[in-house]
Amino acid sequence: MSLDKETVRKIAFLARIDVPDAQLEPLAGELSGILGWIEQLRAVDTSDVEPMTSVAAMTLPWRDDVVTEGDDTARVTANAPDGQDGFYLVPKVVE
Repeated sequence: MSLDKETVRKIAFLARIDVPDAQLEPLAGELSGILGWIEQLRAVDTSDVEPMTSVAAMTLPWRDDVVTEGDDTARVTANAPDGQDGFYLVPKVVE
């Protein structure tokens, strides 16, 4: 499939991309090349290929969903610049 300057101009307008007129012709060639590669890929028979989510077959390790550390307010707020009653104090930003 070959794209012309007017088609590239329309695509750029729809994508809200400002492409100078001097770059429309080279861009048309590049996009036509990309579409050519896509046409070649469409010719490949993939009917016996299973869909995959990764290039390496692996399973993620599972762990128990348990609370390991918690209820340690003093340690959590130790690095806070200012705190009160176990909460962070931040400057008021809305009047």
